Amino acid sequence: MYFMALATDYDGTLAHDGLVSASMIKALEKLKKSGRKLILVTGRELPDLKEVFPELSLFDKVVAENGALIYTPASEEERTISPAPSSEFIDRLKKRGVKPLSVGRSIVATWEPHQATVLDVIKKLGLDLDIIFNKGAVMILPSGINKATGLAAALEDLKLSPHNVVAVGDAENDHAFMRASGCSVAVANALPAVKETADLVTREERGKGVEELIRKLIKRDHLIVKKRSRGVLLGTSRGKEIYLSPTETVLVAGSSGIGKSTLATALTERLVEKGLQFCIFDPEGDYDGLKGAVPLGNGSTAPNKEQLLELIEKPGNNIVVNGLALKVDERPDFFAELLPGLGNTRYRTARPHWLIIDEAHHLMPKRRRDTRAALSIELPGTVLITVHPESVSTDALRLVTTVIALGPKAKGVIKSFCKETGLQAPKNMPTPKGDRVLFWRPHEDKTAFTVKANEPRQSLKRHSRKYAEGELDEAGSFYFTGPKKAMNLRAHNLIIFAQMAEGIDDKTWDYHLRAGDYSKWFRHQIKDKDLARETDEAEKDKTLSADESRKLVIDAVRRRYTAPATAPDK
Repeated sequence: MYFMALATDYDGTLAHDGLVSASMIKALEKLKKSGRKLILVTGRELPDLKEVFPELSLFDKVVAENGALIYTPASEEERTISPAPSSEFIDRLKKRGVKPLSVGRSIVATWEPHQATVLDVIKKLGLDLDIIFNKGAVMILPSGINKATGLAAALEDLKLSPHNVVAVGDAENDHAFMRASGCSVAVANALPAVKETADLVTREERGKGVEELIRKLIKRDHLIVKKRSRGVLLGTSRGKEIYLSPTETVLVAGSSGIGKSTLATALTERLVEKGLQFCIFDPEGDYDGLKGAVPLGNGSTAPNKEQLLELIEKPGNNIVVNGLALKVDERPDFFAELLPGLGNTRYRTARPHWLIIDEAHHLMPKRRRDTRAALSIELPGTVLITVHPESVSTDALRLVTTVIALGPKAKGVIKSFCKETGLQAPKNMPTPKGDRVLFWRPHEDKTAFTVKANEPRQSLKRHSRKYAEGELDEAGSFYFTGPKKAMNLRAHNLIIFAQMAEGIDDKTWDYHLRAGDYSKWFRHQIKDKDLARETDEAEKDKTLSADESRKLVIDAVRRRYTAPATAPDK
């Protein structure tokens, strides 16, 4: 379920001639039973609304007085978000013959053609007030107060994001809160200008139109509008923009060092621009310093589950969960223990809109049998990033709706995914080159095609502690095997590498040196091109003895990573 709430106007939308039909009441009750929230957004004053609409308790929140007053029917709490009108302003309007004149907690209302008189009084008194029109009605409110600001205040109380709200209306004053929602709907009787800007227009008028919308919402939810309107831009293909929908499960896979985290970083920048909340699970500290996100955990302190769930409750918080302080074998347990609480938050709020799970083969390993039970829900709006799709939980892979494969082995990635999920691989797949990626939606597209992915505007620093003191996984570690593969010594970080390098025999050292294994590891796993370049020079210099080359490489490592703590991160 993506849309968690319906926000509706009253007059001309929910009601006809001020009254709400019995069938409309039943439809609202049905929507409420689906687990969604109901928000009434109206220009009416609260006492008047209570009198004409006895079923007001159906709504979780009421935004009255065109956004100035927030009312909670369950507790009968009233809260104004703007000051009351000045008595001098009201007196001047009365003296100028403005009537009828209605004064609410914050709103002042009359009818056309009194707008000219109202404007003249505002100017003469030097007041910071706005005039809002609604089918002949003239509403005066403090500047900046409208249905959108009122809806925002109500959503903050409900801990919901406007992206997960469908808003329906019919008149000029509905524009603001409709534009501020994830999906805007105009009933058939709406003004032409309202219809033009709405995502959808109902076939039926007024309450019947809202009933029509409710049926669609319960049956189709996220399918009621196109992916593009709520999606995040991935890139372009043959001049066409390619979007990822927040209801998709995306697999991003490719060789190490090929640009998977770079792609994810670009996606987070688009999410920040659109105000879509995200949470990144970052086992190895690759997103340290990501803009627009709150870091949780670091190289020496493990992330706190309770703090994470508390941070996620606020729609404006994006979080990077840094698991570098956790041992490799602790990470799957941490993730599995966190999922039920995270799933509950998503069930209630549909947030965070996106989960980005880096090193998914660590956090959701194939060997773990309880992954599907731990998930307990599907994975809408999730990006699984991995070097090894075949090592990710098969249950998770079966939820994937989009595959993005990177690098020269991209076709192999899709074939591996298909082998694990039992799907048939597309034929005649192109090999992506340069900044392009291979893109495929298994259940929609018969063929895979290349996409020029957006580049991020920021460049993240690599976390030196991760490589110096952390624990790289088995695939990312260096193995001293020797020419006859007689040994299998694993160096899971640079400190261990340097210690092992000092102790191994000359033949073993030279075997890996001449094969270029050290520079390859530094370039592809440690992702340090400068260290790889310096090491490559030692590997190619055949005049160096084993001791001399060993000293050059070990010194280069320690100079960059194991020097005193004041040395800057790469």
